[in-house]
Formats: sequence, structure tokens, C-alpha cells
Amino acid sequence: MRVLPILCAALSAAALGAPASAAEDDPVRGEKLYERCGGCHSIERDRVGPRHQGLFGRRAGGVPGFAYSEAMKQSGIVWDTATLDRFLAGPRALVPGTRMGFAGIADAKERADLIAYLKRATGG
Repeated sequence: MRVLPILCAALSAAALGAPASAAEDDPVRGEKLYERCGGCHSIERDRVGPRHQGLFGRRAGGVPGFAYSEAMKQSGIVWDTATLDRFLAGPRALVPGTRMGFAGIADAKERADLIAYLKRATGG
């Protein structure tokens, strides 16, 4: 039976502080966390920040008509799980000069849950 090697690998990753697997991410919790983003962002429409619909696979600075900073437009980032995780951990560290005034989310599990929600909510 292959369960034991998989379980051992998961336990080893947890012991090493590795990020949780997608199976452990909680999009329901992520939806609650997304409420923090609601002052500036929406899934469906641009607000102070750009809409999140179609986020995964989109180039940073790529929503037509949205007034991005030059730093974001020139970043070369394509949004996926890894780039979102790094950006959410510290937006200004990843994209110096971004207009996003958010300090970031230090907790890796919160970021993973938020990203899981965004994948579900945006068709990612």
C-alpha cells in the first residue's frame, strides 16, 4: 500500500516547515481572509486595486484600463501560486515601487488559504 510513503513524506515536510500541500489549503477560511482585501479589491471589478477575476496566468499590470504603477507594469511577474505567495508575504519586497499600501501577510498558512480561495473564486 502506498499510503505510508505518502504519509511519511507529508509528515517530513511538516517537520521541516515546508508549505502545506494544496489538499490542506482551506478556501473557506481563505474567503474570510479575503474580506481584508475588500477595501481595495473585488473579484469582479476594479476598485482602488485591480479586479482579481482572471488573476492566475495574467501578467502583473495586465488589467486593461487599470492605472498600475510603473514598477508593477515592469515587474515581469505572471501570477501563479508561487508568485502570489511571495507577493502576499511582502508586496514592496517583491515589487519595489508598487502602489499597494499593504504590508503583507506573515503567516504562510493564511497566504495558502487565501490563494486557495482566489483559485476557486477566479477560475484559477
